[in-house]
Amino acid sequence: MKILVLVSGGDAPAINAFLSQLNKKIKNVDAVEGGYKGLINGNIKPLESFNPQKYQNQSGAVIKSSRCPEFKEDKNFNKALKVAKNYDCLVILGGNGSYKGAERLFENGVRTIFVPTTIDNDVDGSDYSLGFHSAVKACCFCIENIMPSMEAFNRCCVFEVMGRKCDAIAKAVATITQADYIVANQNDVDYNKISKVIKSRLKENHSSFIILRENIIDVNEFCAKLQEKSGVIVKNNIIGHIQRGFKPTGVDLKFAKKFANVAVKAIKKTHNSYAIKMNDGKINVHLI
Repeated sequence: MKILVLVSGGDAPAINAFLSQLNKKIKNVDAVEGGYKGLINGNIKPLESFNPQKYQNQSGAVIKSSRCPEFKEDKNFNKALKVAKNYDCLVILGGNGSYKGAERLFENGVRTIFVPTTIDNDVDGSDYSLGFHSAVKACCFCIENIMPSMEAFNRCCVFEVMGRKCDAIAKAVATITQADYIVANQNDVDYNKISKVIKSRLKENHSSFIILRENIIDVNEFCAKLQEKSGVIVKNNIIGHIQRGFKPTGVDLKFAKKFANVAVKAIKKTHNSYAIKMNDGKINVHLI
């Protein structure tokens, strides 16, 4: 059986652990270098040549990834399709955009296995995506190590976290760190309300901090208006790519192994195409 694997879109902690486990369970797996873009260009090498075992406890994607909007164009999709049809099964790691690509390939005759790997934790129908726990841990780490300095000056700090259009990271981080306020959606942008929170903390001789999900409002504009409204110095900290590059937690490493084992069973089980999803703590396969 000829198996091909690719990583599409943003990388997520523990992808390398998944690749390592896949390589252990199935020999002679090939890998696309550079996601859907690599599939279009036929950039394929043996997975073993990337030495995934060496990087299994590191973040990133040893086989590389890419953003590939051109994959939607028929001429490019057909190039990728021709390459994919040389294999019995194509394993795709990614988020919702990657899932749509997997569905289109399936509809055109390619057997696919989709694995949810995105820190945003926004794959439809799955409670969990690989990398989410590590991303949340990264945010908490930053807050825990920056706020003591803010506290020394009784300043307010706004931490912008990733999530695209999903508030999962923002809500998880706000809960764990006991944030003073969370802006998870547009309706949460209430300068009067937030300013009262900042002033209240100042009266107690304490600093304050706010969790802001990306793609809601420009963080510099947000901080400037809060500072003007509250009279307190407001600093911003865009946590950024440390969320994707943070060392995988034990939780994500464990899930990576489990996801890979389920993927291997799905590959060997039947000739159907599947999406691997986690629901109520259990990892199952669902027909695409």
